[in-house]
Amino acid sequence: MSETTTAEQTAPHTTTHATSWWREHSELGVCALLAALGVFVLVDAALIETDFAQRGPIGPKTAPVAIGIALLLVAAILAVEVLRGGRAQAESGEDIDLSAPSDWRTVLLLAAAFLANAALVDVIGFPLSGMILFWGSAYALGSRNTVRDPLVAAVLSIVTFLAFNNLLGVPLPGGPLMGVL
Repeated sequence: MSETTTAEQTAPHTTTHATSWWREHSELGVCALLAALGVFVLVDAALIETDFAQRGPIGPKTAPVAIGIALLLVAAILAVEVLRGGRAQAESGEDIDLSAPSDWRTVLLLAAAFLANAALVDVIGFPLSGMILFWGSAYALGSRNTVRDPLVAAVLSIVTFLAFNNLLGVPLPGGPLMGVL
């Protein structure tokens, strides 16, 4: 009977110990994410077609390959550091209460503003969808000024549109305001 009691006592302890080990080494999740992202970037870089005349030694695969290798290298270095017992220190200058629960309302409102922008950019154009994004983000983060916020959002959206479209040569959908801008 004492053997059964001993086996029953050690089973929860191993589960608790495994949970405790993962909790103490939670940064390994970041390592796994970085490694997966590095592999994704490298695979995507390998699929880039280079069926054009290359001008110079650096081709279109150079930057993605360098970034993919850097991601894998950082993941490996971080994993070694975590497994050696290194732990990240909390920011001393932050005034965040880590015991407070997450503010899911803000996260969901920001996600809604972003998704609305993504869904509407081709339909109503960037100036209007960007305005929704900027105003929605301000609202989600706590600003409730009904006059200033839409005006600032409109100015930011139009300036961003003009900078990308006219100065940088990156065409963005203009929507119904394309003739005006």
